[in-house]
Amino acid sequence: MRGLVISQGIQDKLDKKTPPVTEKEVCECFDNKCGENLIDDREDNRTDPATLWFIAETNKGRLLKIVFIFQDGSFRLKTAYDPNQVEIDIYEKYGK
Repeated sequence: MRGLVISQGIQDKLDKKTPPVTEKEVCECFDNKCGENLIDDREDNRTDPATLWFIAETNKGRLLKIVFIFQDGSFRLKTAYDPNQVEIDIYEKYGK
């Protein structure tokens, strides 16, 4: 995906997840997104620019939560992981 930035530190964390999250899966989620980006406005997670997130499926049906910052025309990935039910419910209610 053009404009996606994944730092080496974030890539290392993605590689350690079970199962690992690949850059290809993150790109597929951006392509397959059906809804809005939500703002993470929890006090400990506030950033400037705002931290955004969404939940989408990969082409193989894996559901991932994608967390990123949009800055200088780039999507800077903060993390990506399998969402829990609370996160899914929040996205279903406010993101779709």
